[in-house]
Amino acid sequence: MSEYPILKLGTRQSPLAMVQAEETRRRLCEAHSWPEEAVELVPVVASGDKVLDRPLSEIGGKALWTKELDAWLGEGLIHASVHSLKDVETVRPESLLLTAILPRADKRDRLIGARSIADIAQGAVVGTSAPRRAAQLLHMRPDCKVVTFRGNVATRLGKLDAGEADATFLAAAGLSRLGEDAVGHPLDQNDWLPAPAQGAIALECRADDAATQELLAPLNHAPTYAEVMAERALLLALGGNCHSPIAVLCDHTDGHLNMRAAIFSMDGAERVEAEARFTSGDTAAPAKLAMQLLENATPGVRAVFDGSP
Repeated sequence: MSEYPILKLGTRQSPLAMVQAEETRRRLCEAHSWPEEAVELVPVVASGDKVLDRPLSEIGGKALWTKELDAWLGEGLIHASVHSLKDVETVRPESLLLTAILPRADKRDRLIGARSIADIAQGAVVGTSAPRRAAQLLHMRPDCKVVTFRGNVATRLGKLDAGEADATFLAAAGLSRLGEDAVGHPLDQNDWLPAPAQGAIALECRADDAATQELLAPLNHAPTYAEVMAERALLLALGGNCHSPIAVLCDHTDGHLNMRAAIFSMDGAERVEAEARFTSGDTAAPAKLAMQLLENATPGVRAVFDGSP
């Protein structure tokens, strides 16, 4: 009887998710000197991939990306799940543990259909299902009209080609992982803030599965882990979810994190920004920054966030 597979990795079945799972398998095999067949990829069609004509916030939120994989972990059908961390709910089941985060890729968004936000045609239709992208765009370009755009990379590019919108946004990391580095134009992350945990691949397993945690541990990239956990702590303190227009940029330098965050009213007309520098691993600092944002929030911004002053 074969000794393989040693690990079963669950993943969504989208092309990008499969590429990310393959990268994870490669890194695991390199870390442990395993042959490829030691890690089996187990794909699932997530609920979030089945309904593409409505915003995620209307059909169940980010849990639609994770619930099938969570169930498989609970049933012992897989040892670990591979996630795009920006698509994972802030509050996870206590039975699960985000064990390792791979080195973070490009954090930026890419704009497809124009060279810059300023170059988007007057009154253009822009496709996105992300409240952050919609609010940030409308804050800078209130003349634009936003329409819902969902689906994988190929689906959204196809909608753009079909004329359903004049421009759209995609994560630079996802495009790069799919070999599409030439698609669109990267937006300066200092002017256009990314989503929390954008560009990060996360590995999650059962909290009581010490053996799998030990196997995944070598893949954890400490600077990336510090960045994304700080960003998720900010999101938690804001009460943020898939409805919330929250943008944040966190950079790890010499054991410290520089965090800059902005929250918006849903129509983008109102924007509040704050920033902080703190020691890596300081989980209280992001919460303090969140409170600062909420204390300074305008009425339109305050109305978006539960628990705000």
